[in-house]
Amino acid sequence: MYRITGVLQTVLPVVIMLMIGMLCRVKKLIGREGINALKSVVVNIALPAVLLNAFATTQYTFMDVVIPVVMFLICLAAWALGRVAAKVLGMGSRFVPFLTTGFEAGMLGYALFEMLYGSARTASFARIDLGQVLFVFTLYKVLLGLQAREKADVGQLFREMALSPIILAIAAGVLLGATGLYRAMIPSGASGVFDACTSFISAPTSAIILLTIGYDLVLGDIPWAETLKVVAVRLVIMMALRAALIMLLHAAWPDAQMDAAVNVMFILPPPFVLPVFADDADQRVYVSSALSVSTLVAIIGFGVLAALGA
Repeated sequence: MYRITGVLQTVLPVVIMLMIGMLCRVKKLIGREGINALKSVVVNIALPAVLLNAFATTQYTFMDVVIPVVMFLICLAAWALGRVAAKVLGMGSRFVPFLTTGFEAGMLGYALFEMLYGSARTASFARIDLGQVLFVFTLYKVLLGLQAREKADVGQLFREMALSPIILAIAAGVLLGATGLYRAMIPSGASGVFDACTSFISAPTSAIILLTIGYDLVLGDIPWAETLKVVAVRLVIMMALRAALIMLLHAAWPDAQMDAAVNVMFILPPPFVLPVFADDADQRVYVSSALSVSTLVAIIGFGVLAALGA
C-alpha cells in the first residue's frame, strides 16, 4: 500500500498538470500567446535558475569534461543510426534522423527528474544534459539547415548559442563551481542567499512545463502507422545507446551514480523545436505527431521509473 502511495505521489501530479493543460486548451482558458509566454518564462528565467544552481554546486572532476563530449558523440551516433534506419525501413521523411536524436531536457527532462529524485541531484542530470545541449545548439541546427538545402550561418548559430539564457546560466554556474567561488561564499552565508534566490525563481518550473506540454498534447488526426514506426525506431536506438553509456560509466567511474540521470534522459522525446523546421503541412503533422507520442512514451517511462524506484 505504501509503495502504491509513493508512486502516486510522484506520478499523479504529472498527470494532473498535463490534464489541466489539456483542459486549458479545450476550454480556451489560456490562448496560444499565453502558453508561448509561459514557455518563455521557463526557458529564459526559471530553467536558467535551475541550471545556474546545479552547475554552481557541482564538484568538478575530469568526468565533467568527458561526459559532455561522450553525450555529444552519442547524439551524433543516434542521428546517423536514424538515417540508416530510415533507408532500411523505407521511411521517406527527411526528419527521421532528427526524431531519433536529441532530448527535450529543458521543457520536460528537468521537471521529471526533480519530481523523481529531488533538486539536490539535479547536477547529475545537468552533466548528462550539457553535451546534448551543445549538440542541439550547434550540429543539430547545421544538419537541419543542410537537409533543407539552406546555407548554414555558423556565425549566427554561435551568436544564438552564446546569447541563450540557458547557455549563459550554465557558463555562470560552471564559473562559480569550477573556480571555487561558490564554496568560498559558504562561510559568510552568501551561498545560502544564492540558493534561496535560485530556488525561489525556479520553484514553478515543473508545474509550468507540464501545463504547457499538456496544452500542446493533441492526439487527434495522428497518422498512427508512420508515427509509431519512427517512435519505435527512436526507442530501439535510445535503449541501445543507453546501455552502451551505462556500461561506459560503470567501467570508467563505478562510483559516479549516474544511472538515474541516464535513465530519465533516454526516455525523453526529441527537441520540441523541431516542427519549426518542417517546411510543409504534412511534414509538420508528421513531426508534431511523433513528438506528441514520444512525450506520452516519456510520461509512461516516468511512471515505470517511479514504480521501480529507479
